[in-house]
Amino acid sequence: MLFTELGLSADILRAVSEQGYSEPTPIQAKAIPVVLEGHDVLAGAQTGTGKTAGFTLPLLQQLSEHKPAKGKRPVRALVLTPTRELAAQVGESVKTYGKHLPIRSAVIFGGVKINPQIAALRQGVDIVVATPGRLLDHVNQKTLDLSQVDILVLDEADRMLDMGFIHDIRKVLALLPKQRQNLLFSATFSNDIKRLADGLLNSPVLIEVARRNTTSERVAQVVHHVDKKRKRELLSFLIGSGNWKQVLVFTRTKHGANKLAQQLEQDGLTAAAIHGNKSQGARTKALADFKRGKVRVLVATDIAARGLDIDQLPHVVNFELPNVPEDYVHRIGRTGRAGNEGEAVSLVCVDENKLLRDIERLLKSEVPKVSIDGFEPDPTIKAEPIQNGRQNRGGGQSRPGGGGRSNNGRNSNKSGNQKNVWGGKSTSGNRQSRSNTSRTARSA
Repeated sequence: MLFTELGLSADILRAVSEQGYSEPTPIQAKAIPVVLEGHDVLAGAQTGTGKTAGFTLPLLQQLSEHKPAKGKRPVRALVLTPTRELAAQVGESVKTYGKHLPIRSAVIFGGVKINPQIAALRQGVDIVVATPGRLLDHVNQKTLDLSQVDILVLDEADRMLDMGFIHDIRKVLALLPKQRQNLLFSATFSNDIKRLADGLLNSPVLIEVARRNTTSERVAQVVHHVDKKRKRELLSFLIGSGNWKQVLVFTRTKHGANKLAQQLEQDGLTAAAIHGNKSQGARTKALADFKRGKVRVLVATDIAARGLDIDQLPHVVNFELPNVPEDYVHRIGRTGRAGNEGEAVSLVCVDENKLLRDIERLLKSEVPKVSIDGFEPDPTIKAEPIQNGRQNRGGGQSRPGGGGRSNNGRNSNKSGNQKNVWGGKSTSGNRQSRSNTSRTARSA
């Protein structure tokens, strides 16, 4: 199938062609016609397979076909994302594919000054791409009116819930017209998301282009077992001996990201850290330096697992396994994108064996294990509980990088009448304090 067969306008096809694309990915081929027909959609696909264009292209088409009254430019489409980086990425896609259309868009998120965003909104925009916290800031300041939104997109919907955006999303939904088209796109596609979607979507079309929570076949995965105290040494060895020029490394905590970046610098590797406590300016600079090759190693928490779209990124390393198995899929999905090959390496100590089993259970397959000479783990070392890890879920510990939201709170979201989270009656998951969830949401 070609893009020319999907019912897109000549102006959009021209923009797509200018990016060098002629054939849609599977998710694009299935989603675009359904969205153009006006259906609500619940779509899941492996990360890096073109989900963003899967909703951006038909969204632009619909807005260009149904123009507002002359002289008026209300916000007609709203795209919500969990992180600033993802919002920026979606915003770029809107600009890229809508460059030949009379469509205006604005990207709004926290961590930067609000006045330039206010100025852009006052000029009138058709599409707003936003993180929920800053979006509500604009609503409260009466600089944004959502009463005429025709299309709502929740991008990475599962991550939105996991990061504690439930309360903010419910507030946003209350501001939107009841008659609208709703699109939920996500790389992981859990039963929880399906149940939650029941309260938001109207007779949705379900689109899956691969078995749930699978990873790209273009990503070669490997596990190296190693003692915890030797992980950094092994990481430096792998980067140096393999002459890796661009490596994205994931840690479990913000403090761990900072510490590892400093240690890698001491090893002679240019490195930078990116996480929720960094200013937006620092995050933007670190990512730009990494893309340009000025920084060899970018150390990130899971906030960066979604929204980092780096062309031909060859290597992703799990310095520490994530507490949530689905996050593994998103982390390694930063490589092997757009048809390129990639490698995902996980450095696993004895403490993380349970986390590794959880990941393999999710993937329904084992990740190959390869021993590195000189770095074999000491078999006499006993496993210790991972602080704030899944072993402590019942204890109400804050999730690393989660801004203070407790695991108990996260579990409570999975009980009872979940679909009401999107609007309507309160559920047990909504009884978390506003302060805890807002700290998580605003740190995105």
